Amino acid sequence: MRTQTTSYFARLFAGDLSAFGGPVTDEAVAGHIRAEQMSQVLGYSVGIMLANACNAGVLVVALWHSPDLKLALIWAAIVAGAAIAFGLQSHAARRITKPQFVSRRAMHRLVRNAFILGAAWGAVPVAFFANASTGGQLVITCLCSGMLAGGALAFATIPIAAIAFTAPIFAGIAICLGRNGDPAFLLIAFLVVVYGSVLLRSVFVNSISFARRVMRQIEAERTVRQDPLTHLPNRVAFNETLDAALKRFALSGEEFAVLLLDLDRFKEVNDKFGHPAGDEFLVQIASRLQRCTRAAEHVARIGGDEFALVMANLARPEDALEIADRFVAAFNEPFQTEGRQIVGATSVGIVLAPRDGSTQLDIMKNADTALYRAKNAGPGTVCFFEEADDRSSRDRKALQSDLEGAIARDELFLVFQPFLDLNGNRITGFEALLRWQHPQRGLVPPSEFIPIAEETGLIHEIGEWVVRRACATVAEWPEEIRVAVNFSAAQFHNNGLLQIIVQALADAKIAPHRLEIEITESMLLSKYASAASVLNALLELGVTVALDDFGTGFSSLTYLRKLPFSRIKIDQSFIRDMLVQPDCAAIVKSVIGLARDLRIGVVAEGVETADQLEYLRQIGCDEVQGYLISRPVSADQVLPLLDPKKLRATYAA
Repeated sequence: MRTQTTSYFARLFAGDLSAFGGPVTDEAVAGHIRAEQMSQVLGYSVGIMLANACNAGVLVVALWHSPDLKLALIWAAIVAGAAIAFGLQSHAARRITKPQFVSRRAMHRLVRNAFILGAAWGAVPVAFFANASTGGQLVITCLCSGMLAGGALAFATIPIAAIAFTAPIFAGIAICLGRNGDPAFLLIAFLVVVYGSVLLRSVFVNSISFARRVMRQIEAERTVRQDPLTHLPNRVAFNETLDAALKRFALSGEEFAVLLLDLDRFKEVNDKFGHPAGDEFLVQIASRLQRCTRAAEHVARIGGDEFALVMANLARPEDALEIADRFVAAFNEPFQTEGRQIVGATSVGIVLAPRDGSTQLDIMKNADTALYRAKNAGPGTVCFFEEADDRSSRDRKALQSDLEGAIARDELFLVFQPFLDLNGNRITGFEALLRWQHPQRGLVPPSEFIPIAEETGLIHEIGEWVVRRACATVAEWPEEIRVAVNFSAAQFHNNGLLQIIVQALADAKIAPHRLEIEITESMLLSKYASAASVLNALLELGVTVALDDFGTGFSSLTYLRKLPFSRIKIDQSFIRDMLVQPDCAAIVKSVIGLARDLRIGVVAEGVETADQLEYLRQIGCDEVQGYLISRPVSADQVLPLLDPKKLRATYAA
């Protein structure tokens, strides 16, 4: 019972209309209603405060010949000064963007201030009525009645504030009129009670109607500003929040932070467990992330697996870091989805405004740059934006701009690394490796420009060029020699990929089996559904397919059973350690045995020593590739390598 009473008074003094029989809401909606109520009060406050100052002056004039004039002057100076100060403060507050959430504490302060002002006016009839002239008494009565009406208007949407303001005035009028004993004054007291009751009833009716209207508005806005899956604010709502934060900074200097989150390997969850499980995963993530924030702030889902938060009124950078660490820690416990356990992680980029930007564009660009560095550092990393990030971002953009014209300027070229057949001790093919000779930067590593090409979509144009150039080159080699071309996950987004390969083969006039497509397990994990149909079409065409970096993914055996691979390539990390690590040797043996049973060829990557080569020969590996055989060579160096005598001399050395 005591708990219920405490809860009732907490709701009452927070302006919660459910305390007066109004609609029941959760704290988020209640906070939004309080924001609208506060906005209404601030809208009237300037006029009301000017009226207070004016009325204080009128009271002094009315009591000019009263013995209480000195006390009246002091009272008027205090009330008028406070009213003017509060009016100016309210005017400044109105210029700042209206907040989306107002706390209970802020409403408590409003109710307290309303009571103090009401008490000041309630003291007027008690202190000055008895010694005033008849005209002065009439003025006091009119002023108090006017303040009752003005208070009811100012706090028309907040019943508890209206009561806090009018109750002291009612009490003051009752005291002064009751002790006077004049029937006329008793009649006035009766009229004041009647009018006051009507005013308060109007306040209750208006406030409940106002709250319901705000709730309908909130519900309507949710369809536009709420993510339908997670029920978090969407990109539209986030941009509005960010814009509001920028306006508050411009007007009051209030600093803030923006946190940008990206889930690590979310696509793998979708592809491994299915989209319904992925959706449930996102819902659970949204719930955990929202619990990490302050009451007035909401995480927004601004993309498929991307979330963001605007932290208003930032006192120190450590506050933003604390929230970011909570976000990361929220993924410590696995997620349970459809009876499965999913392990998730997130990376976070943080920008501090205005230090890291004063416009939406700059802030989000820098947040994305900070997030990029965090993701590169590994799952669960938090990074603040740094000037070095900006330089790195500009450098990447410059590289991107240069890459866009690299084909036209003939800066891209292919080198070729051979496959050695261990049974026949002869070269059976070459892997085509892309290189970029930049006119100023020199040789740019593929690890730098390929990710840029994938992010920007240039990979489709570059990939087509690689296939066409590789096919045209292999056409000049003996017919038993094949060429292997690497394909990334991004290229499988191109619906015309199959047609590009068919056209390249036709233009080069080579048999399809001389072209081999190499794909990685990570690519399959992100594009399994579309990859299966394309790979089967390639098989029907006669093109061979190799699974690269075998053993580094998640579901290799599933892929081997369901997809048409001609070869698998054992990742060089296993080859490098197989003579010193028994577990690596066991893996290599097992893969070769499995491939033999499935009638799939095996290529060992990264062979660098004669001992490695001899061991692979003994355990029945089909082909090897590595620096022991040959480093990548230009196209004009390929034909000399095909001479068996020169080849033996090369890797024997």
